[in-house]
Amino acid sequence: MTRKVFNFSPGPALSPEPVLRQAADEMLDWQGTGMSVMEVSHRGKDFMALHARAIADLRELLAIPPNYKVLFMQGGALAENAIVPLNLMGDGGQADYLLTGQWSLKSAREAARYGQVNIVADATGSEGRYTHIPKQTVWKLSREAAYLHLCTSETIEGVEFQGDPIVGRGEHEVSPDVPIVADMSSHILSRVIDVSRYGCIYGGAQKNIGPAGLTFVIVREDLIGRAHRLCPSAFNYQVVADNDSMFNTPPTFGIYLAGLVFEWLKAQGGVAAIEAINIDKARLLYGAIDGSRLYESRVSKQDRSRMNVTFFLRDERLNEAFLADAREAGLMNLKGHRVVGGMRASIYNAMPIEGVRALVAFMRDFEQRRG
Repeated sequence: MTRKVFNFSPGPALSPEPVLRQAADEMLDWQGTGMSVMEVSHRGKDFMALHARAIADLRELLAIPPNYKVLFMQGGALAENAIVPLNLMGDGGQADYLLTGQWSLKSAREAARYGQVNIVADATGSEGRYTHIPKQTVWKLSREAAYLHLCTSETIEGVEFQGDPIVGRGEHEVSPDVPIVADMSSHILSRVIDVSRYGCIYGGAQKNIGPAGLTFVIVREDLIGRAHRLCPSAFNYQVVADNDSMFNTPPTFGIYLAGLVFEWLKAQGGVAAIEAINIDKARLLYGAIDGSRLYESRVSKQDRSRMNVTFFLRDERLNEAFLADAREAGLMNLKGHRVVGGMRASIYNAMPIEGVRALVAFMRDFEQRRG
């Protein structure tokens, strides 16, 4: 059986077809054990070897320096909104937050429960929309902050950082003494990044890595061991690191699928190779939007996401017809988030360029018929 639709869901998102086929083949008998991978002990030597291999592959793909720990946790990025300040802000401390969309807004509101949150800039426009990344020259940074928090790819609005913040001693530069914490849920492994520029990188796995329920944390070792005294043990980075992510039973099936995705990504040529494909996919789709009289993007061109392409029909009375015709054509989950409306096509690593071509062809046909 082969896929009959192209799934543009923002997450849980599609997985590479070879990964799903291998998982299906191994479902009842993983590596000759006669058991599913979901049934074996997480502390057994077979699963521990799988776990170590997954971490090693992730380290290789992202070129993670040796002074960083890789943790597999639970609760998703939304839980990390609390776990990050509980580990890094300190008791009664403060942190800087840049607001570029709904997810960074949620992060800041959650962190405010544990300490002082300084909003360095808020990208909300006059109509209450997030459509760009504020230039660093307008950021109001706090030298006393325990960290600076960013969401480097906003899934809902389709806004994405195209580079790293400038670090230095200048007025509008991020102090080298203030670690940068980044929620990279929506674009991890889609582009080459310099992990050493960040103190902590985290995210949910359900977009480019694996199923919902698994969370990855990449944290510099010198930032571990600062947890608030009330931080739950299972969420304490020090405890999790000391126990090799096995302090409590981890999401074993999620780690297994993540490992298969890492192997698949390595077979594609790694992150640099998949980034080139992602650039082509995004360029194709944005080209169709910009060249149309029916569709429009409301995100600043320099801040457009490669992973989550948001767009609107200029005549919004056609929205339901567009979605219905798209489903009929096998193009699924194109409806935009309820907060912003419009359309959204999430074109993560696993989305083949054929899917983007099919969407572009449909959009042009729909415009000819209904535009």
